[in-house]
Amino acid sequence: MGKDYYDILGIKKGASEDEIKKAYRKQALKYHPDKNKSPGAEDKFKEIAEAYDVLSDPKKKDIYDRFGEEGLKGGGPTGGSGGAPGTFTYSFQGDPHAIFSEFFGGRNPFEQFFGARNGGMDEDMDTDDPFSRFGMGGMGGGGMGGFPRSFSSGMGNHTSVVKKHQDPAVVRDLRVTLEEVLSGCTKKMKITRKRLNPDGRTVRKEDKILEVQVKKGWKEGTKITFPKEGDETPTNIPSDIVFVLKDKSHQLFKRDSADIIYSAKVPLRDALCGCTVSVPTLDGRTIPVTSTDIVHPGMKRRINGEGLPYSKRPERRGDLIVEYEVKFPERLSQGARDTIAQVLPRS
Repeated sequence: MGKDYYDILGIKKGASEDEIKKAYRKQALKYHPDKNKSPGAEDKFKEIAEAYDVLSDPKKKDIYDRFGEEGLKGGGPTGGSGGAPGTFTYSFQGDPHAIFSEFFGGRNPFEQFFGARNGGMDEDMDTDDPFSRFGMGGMGGGGMGGFPRSFSSGMGNHTSVVKKHQDPAVVRDLRVTLEEVLSGCTKKMKITRKRLNPDGRTVRKEDKILEVQVKKGWKEGTKITFPKEGDETPTNIPSDIVFVLKDKSHQLFKRDSADIIYSAKVPLRDALCGCTVSVPTLDGRTIPVTSTDIVHPGMKRRINGEGLPYSKRPERRGDLIVEYEVKFPERLSQGARDTIAQVLPRS
């Protein structure tokens, strides 16, 4: 005798489409190898998938109801209602795990439904619609297994058409020095991500090096995007990875777009009598800047072309701006006070 697919699912011949779906859901959850470790569970799970594959397909079900398994597998006539000559050949070639995943819309029902039971599974659980609270939809969802039609296309040949979504971009700061912005550089970033295995169901972790070519003069806030380099699962499109350029703090300089600012501290005497300040540059040189006039606090001197490259015109550079900070003495002797009072005008 051939297989009794109705008996495998625990239903009677003539069961409705809804009853077939409900029976498959109950039996598949009961015998899934991830939860049922008893001997033969894997074979039973495959047998349940085959039964559902036949009974959920109107054409296969019609032939099976009339001619049994022998008719399905080419041993009996098919065709008109009277059994006109013809041949229909069926052999279950599907992946029972893929059918299970597609039935539940690509979700893992064990993680979602059984989590509250610490992974335990009640063989006699109520299966009227145990997944309705997870948005799986009831029997009237329009697609096979109670999920939307966008999930069920291609169910007859087990082609997964699970509708995937793309996760939001993963954003990370990429910190660079002003020297790196001056000359440009290559930054290598190691990431660890999930990738889908060839079976389309399981994932693995893998490392990858992403190289960022930092161009001369790039501004803080510049974004570098690596499309679809994030985690991949059976139900998602990998997210983009985005690096956002951030300046590292510098001991000597502050950045103002393509200009850099250097704070030069000068004593009050030099500010009044004239001075020469050795101003450092980003490439390690020093430039003497002489002032014969009185230096006022906050006064600025501009050295052309010693700043950072312009991002859109890297052959040109901004300026190095010298901001003077006058250092006042903390104390003066009485003699110094008297001398200053005689020399300096009152207004």
